[in-house]
Amino acid sequence: MTVAQAVVEYLSKQYTVDSIGGQDYRERLIPGTFGIFGHGNVAGVGQALKQYQQLDPTIMPYYQGRNEQAQAHQAVGYARHTRRRQTFAISTSIGPGSSNLLTGAALATTNRLPVLLLPSDTFATRAADPVLQQLEQPYAYDITVNDAFRPLSKFFDRVSRPEQLFSAFHHGLRVLTDPAETGAVTISLPQDVQAEAFDVPEEFLAEREWRIRRPDADDEDIRRAAEAIRAAKRPLIIAGGGVLYAYANDELARFVELTGIPVGNTQAGVGVLPWDHKFSLGAIGSTGTTAANAIAAEADLIIGIGTRYEDFTTASRTAFQNPDVKFININVAAIDAYKHGSSLPIVADARKALIKLKQALGGYRIGADLEQQIATEKARWNTTVDAAFDTRFTPLPAQNEIIGATSRAMDAQDVVICAAGSLPGDLHKMWRVRDPFGYHVEYAYSCMGYEIPGGLGVKRAALAEAANGGAQRDVVVMVGDGSYLMMHTELVTAVAERIKLIVVLIQNHGYASIGSLSESLGSQRFGTQYRALDEEHHSFDDGERLPVDLALNAESLGVKVIRIEPGEKVIAELEQAVRDAKAAPERGGPIVIHVESDPLLDAPGSESWWDVPVSQVSELDSTKQAFQTYVDHKSRQRKLLG
Repeated sequence: MTVAQAVVEYLSKQYTVDSIGGQDYRERLIPGTFGIFGHGNVAGVGQALKQYQQLDPTIMPYYQGRNEQAQAHQAVGYARHTRRRQTFAISTSIGPGSSNLLTGAALATTNRLPVLLLPSDTFATRAADPVLQQLEQPYAYDITVNDAFRPLSKFFDRVSRPEQLFSAFHHGLRVLTDPAETGAVTISLPQDVQAEAFDVPEEFLAEREWRIRRPDADDEDIRRAAEAIRAAKRPLIIAGGGVLYAYANDELARFVELTGIPVGNTQAGVGVLPWDHKFSLGAIGSTGTTAANAIAAEADLIIGIGTRYEDFTTASRTAFQNPDVKFININVAAIDAYKHGSSLPIVADARKALIKLKQALGGYRIGADLEQQIATEKARWNTTVDAAFDTRFTPLPAQNEIIGATSRAMDAQDVVICAAGSLPGDLHKMWRVRDPFGYHVEYAYSCMGYEIPGGLGVKRAALAEAANGGAQRDVVVMVGDGSYLMMHTELVTAVAERIKLIVVLIQNHGYASIGSLSESLGSQRFGTQYRALDEEHHSFDDGERLPVDLALNAESLGVKVIRIEPGEKVIAELEQAVRDAKAAPERGGPIVIHVESDPLLDAPGSESWWDVPVSQVSELDSTKQAFQTYVDHKSRQRKLLG
């Protein structure tokens, strides 16, 4: 058989096995392959997929896409919803087809989410040299565009001989299924090698199980952690995505109900507790709630669980102002357990560590004063959000009101999707999540354009979940016009497969998030509005608004569109539109709900900060003022968390 045929059959027989609470869950690791075909893969992987489709379509289902980067985003969305037990493979042609995957690779690796990338490469034999779309470097003739994947991938290999297939895929899938190492796995396949025939050992094509490693915590580490917690007066848990990937949310709930230790969550950790849980403070950090940030400022012990401590989480190292604060970091990945000079790193699975830690703590519970402060701060924040969601009866609503209306129309098990712009910050602090799978915001890479393809990947996973007896979930993408214009073409994919993906498209005529940031830094929203060029001043800031009709654009792609016209009833109509979209047939195709907003109406503040440097010298008074504010915040920044 050919190398490509061997790859396809091999991938069809790989399974993950995950043991949770004594029960094994066996899933097909690669349930399908995306591909856009060109002269690099049409006669290789393309031929193999076609051949197996005719033999048996279930061997390796093929899915179309409109952009290679978007296909990677679909795979990542699917992987996150399946808690990293499954992902997709992606085949591309050489040159631009391959390099289109680079952003997807970076996003997957940054988010610690598995995706298998199979970019085609130029001839291994160099028989046709240079081939169409080949990059040539005079100082190193063995370099191709695929070498750009090396720093973006957790594993990279190039199969230049058929015999290399065995080790490349064995080690690649080892990384793909390792919670501590996972990310983009890239195996470059030269186009001539893909079509080359060779004798494939039967054992390579036999079924293989990849058991997901969930390491236990060291007993001495647990003893020291319990000792530190018992000595603490104001402990705080920061829960990240690792809690969800370890299926540790129920164990976390039991732990905090026993100890009373409050929980703030990162973007990836939204859903570890329901929003109204007694000890849930909600989002923490730069896009956090005032409740979480108030408790964090005085905390004397931070217990990080499954978080990588990005700058938004730590408010650029200003969130923790107690001079004696110490850090316990529990993470399956050593790089995160040791972050910021942690005083006690614990390299372990979140669920297993919580079980041991609960047993070691005995009857420990926080003091009544902290418990009362938690209740007070939660009530203060809930009142703030209620006010932000309250309809103001203005023709153009605030984004807060749009979020509130969308949330009210959705069911508890539904999933909201977002990635970039002002929406992720507003959702992080205000979205009232009720289900561990209900919130999916890609904020590690915060990639504009992720929303629609990522949401499509989540919907694919949700459909498979429902088919296996799980929850019935609608998937609602919330996206601004800036991100929509970056990558909306996967709506065509949803049309082709009749997948019901609900998209709330917020039109604010520009980049609202960066506009607000620009203003806060003294740059006066420069270059962030969609306006016609003023040629006299060569400015895009003051011209007429562009006559862009994104609702009409979506309709031209075959999508059903619901337009919400500006007016006093806009929020009520939006809420009803989401309900109507949810009531539409499951296989009726995507639905876009178009609504305009006022980008100058901000969300409630987090009483926090994010470090974005401001020009030290400037001719602009606005920049001078912003720099002084920056200096004031910078004075509170810790060198290490410790």
